[in-house]
Amino acid sequence: MTDIDFDRVVAIAREAGALAMRHWALGRKESNIWEKSPGQIVSDADLAVDRFLRSELEKLVPSAGWLSEETHIDNSGAGADLTWVVDPIDGTKDYVAGKTGWCVSIALVQNDAPIFGVLDAPAMKETWVAKAGSHTEVNGRAILATRRSRYEGCRIPAESLPPEMKLTAVSKPNSIALRMAMVADDRADVVASTRWGHEWDIAAAHVIAAEAGAIVTNALGETLVYNGTHGKALGVLCCSPNLFETAVERIGKYVTDHGASH
Repeated sequence: MTDIDFDRVVAIAREAGALAMRHWALGRKESNIWEKSPGQIVSDADLAVDRFLRSELEKLVPSAGWLSEETHIDNSGAGADLTWVVDPIDGTKDYVAGKTGWCVSIALVQNDAPIFGVLDAPAMKETWVAKAGSHTEVNGRAILATRRSRYEGCRIPAESLPPEMKLTAVSKPNSIALRMAMVADDRADVVASTRWGHEWDIAAAHVIAAEAGAIVTNALGETLVYNGTHGKALGVLCCSPNLFETAVERIGKYVTDHGASH
């Protein structure tokens, strides 16, 4: 791990972000957009960024495996000691709608845990970087996750929340990675999903939030294990360590009552 040029990884993420921005500037009329499965959209930009990232990252660490949202079917190298876990554009719905809540997400996973993560959100002019056991930052500024201890009134990225929940809605980017980064930078207190999701959605954000002091688990409070060949996880919980037990209790009740979403 020590001989990997992590500055180059950040540079590659920014180059990929710039490529995505060029496509984004064209708008929906100039882009080819389709559903790859019900409710899951993809665009020419996703594929172009994916090709660029695979080319550059495989040159940087030729021995590493590859697990990406857009080229995951072959599971090339998944399960290897080192694997790139990538979402070329996380938050595609915001991307194709001309909204800013999307990013390029790159994680390097060693064995079963992410050891390095980058989120480049060029439309928001933010680049998040973290190295396990070392540091986490946004635009070069060190960050510290929320330490909120009271669940009532806590900040949740959401378009709206029922008043009876007694929670505070804050800005919600479509990208789950950026929502987790909000917890890392004390802009939100809890991010939770009970949907079956994928490693590439959360791997980079996981190391960013964890290094900032947040708790990151699956929806039921269990350890997330990365770099399997299926690439799936039962949701995610990212929150203040002081809210973790309450959040797990509430989410567990919800899953018991409603089941996990697919």
